[in-house]
Amino acid sequence: MRTGKRDIYDLTGLPRPRGAAGTLTAYVPEGPDMAGAGGRLRPGALILPGGGYTHCSPREAEPIALKFCAMGWAAFVLEYSCAPHLFPTALREAAAAMAHLRKNAPDMGVDPHMLAAVGFSAGGHLAGTLGTLFDAPEVSDIAAPELIRPDALGLCYPVAVSHGRTHAGSFQNLTGGDSALWERLSIDKLVRPDMCPVFLWHTRDDRAVPCRNSLVLAQALEDAGVPFALHIFPHGRHGLATADIITNVQGDLPAVSGGVTGWPELMMGFFNEMGLAIHDGEVNV
Repeated sequence: MRTGKRDIYDLTGLPRPRGAAGTLTAYVPEGPDMAGAGGRLRPGALILPGGGYTHCSPREAEPIALKFCAMGWAAFVLEYSCAPHLFPTALREAAAAMAHLRKNAPDMGVDPHMLAAVGFSAGGHLAGTLGTLFDAPEVSDIAAPELIRPDALGLCYPVAVSHGRTHAGSFQNLTGGDSALWERLSIDKLVRPDMCPVFLWHTRDDRAVPCRNSLVLAQALEDAGVPFALHIFPHGRHGLATADIITNVQGDLPAVSGGVTGWPELMMGFFNEMGLAIHDGEVNV
C-alpha cells in the first residue's frame, strides 16, 4: 500500500488563510493488476472525519480509510481546518482535494469519474456542502464544477440540518453565529436534482446528532428525485465510526444493533449499484 501525508495548500496551490493547516493523507492499495492505462481501475473515497468543526476525529480517519482499502478502494483522508476558521475554509479545502484527486487519479489506478466523498457527523455536513455547493462562488476559483462535484456521497450520522433538533454547536463553529449563513448551510435546503447519489446511515439512539437529520435530508432528496439509500439502526451512540473494537479500544462501545458493523458493506453495495466499482479498461479523461 502506498501512503503519504501532504499539506493540502502545498499540494494544490490553494491560497492559505492565516493559520489554516489542512492535510491530505493517501491510502492506495497496490497490486499488479491495478494500473491507470489499460489495467484495472478502482474507485476512490475522500474521507472527511467528524468533530463538530472543532477538530478531526482520528477514529473516523485512518480506520475508515483502511476499511475502504480492504474492499478494494483507494482512500484519502482530509484533516480540514476547523474553528476558529469559519465557512468556507473547510469547503475550499475539500473542493481543492477533490479536484486534485480527479486530476491525478489515473496515476494511482483510480477512475477519475468514480470519486465519492464520505463524511462523519460534522464531516458529513462538509461532504454534503461539497456535494451541493460545487459551483458556488466560494469555490469557483479552485476548479471547474465538474472537477469538484463528488460522484457519490456517503453520509454517516451527518449534521445535516440547521433547524429543529440538531447539533447546534457544529453550525456555531462553522458560521461564527451568522444567522443567515446558519440557515443557508442546512443541507436539506441545498439539495438539488443534479447532485450525486447519497447513502445515509444513522442510529435512533443518537443523542448528539438526532436521526431526524438523516430523515429530513432523505425527504429532501426524495422530493428532488435524487437517488439515495437510508439506514436507521435502532441502537448505537453517536460517533460509532467502524462500530467495532477497532475504533473503541477503551471499551466505551455500548450495545449496538447487530447490523451497524455492516454499514461499510451496505455503503459499498449502494455505490456499486450507482456505478462505482472496480473495473477493467481505459480512463476516459
